[in-house]
Amino acid sequence: MPERSKSPADDPFGGRKPTSHERMTGLPWDASYHDGPAPWDIERPQPAIVRLASEGAFAGAVLDAGCGTGENALHLAALGLPVLGVDVAETALTIAREKAGDRGVQVEFAAADALRLDRLGRRFETVLDCGLFHTFDGDERSRYVTSLASVTEHGGTLYVLCFSDQGPGTGPHPVGREELGAAFAPGGGWSVVAVEPDRVRTRYHDDGAPAWLATIRRI
Repeated sequence: MPERSKSPADDPFGGRKPTSHERMTGLPWDASYHDGPAPWDIERPQPAIVRLASEGAFAGAVLDAGCGTGENALHLAALGLPVLGVDVAETALTIAREKAGDRGVQVEFAAADALRLDRLGRRFETVLDCGLFHTFDGDERSRYVTSLASVTEHGGTLYVLCFSDQGPGTGPHPVGREELGAAFAPGGGWSVVAVEPDRVRTRYHDDGAPAWLATIRRI
């Protein structure tokens, strides 16, 4: 009998290797959006990102890596920036596109593996990672950083907002300040400009969880 082609039910990871988080939960990222908002989906942009945008931190073409349902990307696009939001979760992308249509915001959303951003064939002056870096384990982080380098213009800026290991009420997968410095080292084409304490809002933290906001330059 001819071999039956695989359906999404056969391979919920779409042919890619599951990430450490997906292996830990046993579910693809897409499943997080099947029964209402995901824990990190606060249905508005993160205050830290709104603040950065108000300070003029975003310029040129912007990539939102791991955009989820698109609130940060939509906020930046509404300011007139050309924005591409990417994620592996098709359900989240569908929601993001519906929001864009409802709000009349011009923004692009596409399915893409954050560990293979080179496949986009594009480069960006500003890249945003809001809540993605901290989900990767050590080996994945090195691949992710290489992936980010492939799409970030030299002289461009990467902003990483991730859970911090400092203070009470830390979120899952907390990251140490030194881990950011080790991941984005000059040898890999990066210069860490600043790592400052901040907050990540979630559906489970009234005032947000402790976070680091890192400003990283592509060199």
